[in-house]
Amino acid sequence: MPKLIKAKTALNKITNDYLPYKWDLNIYRGCIHRCHYCYALYSHKYLESDQFFDDIYVKTNIAELLEQKLRSSYWQKSIINLGGVTDSYQPAEADYKIMPEILKVMIKYRNPITISTKSDLILRDYDLIAELARYTAVNVACTIITTDDDTRKIVEPHASPIAQRVSVLKAFQKTKVSTGMHTMPILPYITDQPENFENLFALAKECEVDYVLTEFLNLRSQTRKHFLSFIQTQFPEFYADYLKLYKGWLVDKTYKSKIYTLISSLKAKYRIPKYTDRPVKNFSDQQLGLF
Repeated sequence: MPKLIKAKTALNKITNDYLPYKWDLNIYRGCIHRCHYCYALYSHKYLESDQFFDDIYVKTNIAELLEQKLRSSYWQKSIINLGGVTDSYQPAEADYKIMPEILKVMIKYRNPITISTKSDLILRDYDLIAELARYTAVNVACTIITTDDDTRKIVEPHASPIAQRVSVLKAFQKTKVSTGMHTMPILPYITDQPENFENLFALAKECEVDYVLTEFLNLRSQTRKHFLSFIQTQFPEFYADYLKLYKGWLVDKTYKSKIYTLISSLKAKYRIPKYTDRPVKNFSDQQLGLF
């Protein structure tokens, strides 16, 4: 049973210069999707729990805190990322319905957003997201690391099936929302086959996404312990290879370069725009709060 908590703030400041946004909003702590590569396992160390996948915390006052932030004269309509640590549309959202309240605040203040999810529950809020996109830039991205749903069931057991995520990307093509496919993390020996990449980029082209974002699995902190244990149990034939590839928390550079060469050729083949070139549907920098 999820635990109800009061948040102290709605937004977290992001310091990574690579990202196109500087603020992150998470309405939940913990995530029941149980993606075994999840990088956010560390976040529960601030709570009295080490069960990231099982102990879900609901920030019941986050919409109110968000409005306080956005109505401030100091707020510059910066892009806000929704769900950077935990999926805003994980199963708990079906019951608590916090995202509609968040979206209504965004509409009221016409604030640009980006949403990342692995759930087709986002389609419940289709009309609200489409409405916001009429006023400012909105991006919706779905994580799809494999086109094989049997593999998905092993590595992302409680996330939506691949076909449902595809339906999300296709649905938003009918709106002013820009869309992206997050093909990350790349899992060595599990999702790094040329055939899988070929299928993924063909799918991206079919969905007419505005970009594809790729990144390798990083094994730091609690993620390393959890994921290597998962590999030892589910893919024992790859365990020794993972230890060779991940002497630290980053993947071996030679292996990484080889895979990125393949990815670059596929992006060119399918004419996938660069992430930095993704369209913002004719909105000015002033409307986006970018200066």
